[in-house]
Amino acid sequence: MADINTEVHNAFEIIKNGGIILYPTDTVWGIGCDATNEEAVKKIYALKQREETKSMIVLMNGERMMYNVFKDIPEVAWQILDLSEKPTTLILDNPRNVAKNIVAEDNTLGVRIVTEPFCFKLMERMKKPLVSTSANISGQPTPKSFKEISPEIIKGVDYVVNLHHDKISQNPSTIIKLGLDSQVKVIRK
Repeated sequence: MADINTEVHNAFEIIKNGGIILYPTDTVWGIGCDATNEEAVKKIYALKQREETKSMIVLMNGERMMYNVFKDIPEVAWQILDLSEKPTTLILDNPRNVAKNIVAEDNTLGVRIVTEPFCFKLMERMKKPLVSTSANISGQPTPKSFKEISPEIIKGVDYVVNLHHDKISQNPSTIIKLGLDSQVKVIRK
């Protein structure tokens, strides 16, 4: 088994040079890059054959990063995160300091705070949020394990993280949309 610090180092070297990685998250395997790098984000859309009008989720490693991207975070956001039993993605209004092409047309961005050690340590090195989108061609089923990821995706990334290749993942995260008016809407249970 590879060492987590070596994998963080290798992934960081790729990401800081604008590359894209295939990596384990707190839910399903993800394709990721620096969430502030528009060119890197474009590579992911191209690999997934996905229209740029569909936004992607961004992972963060804590409150400081959240406040760097959102000036105003409704109080209820923190309550939901405290209470949620499983990984929860929040869609929040008016993101800033991220690539324009990951922001949805209604000027929102889906974010998830992760404590999964690989993602957390990688973001500590990056000091930036990490794009996370499921490791499949758009419209195809989301792979539940590394074995289910198509060769096209594996060949199309710049680096495959050598951790948890045998882990079978549960479902993707719950998604909750929160307006600045504190309206709460569950998008995916």
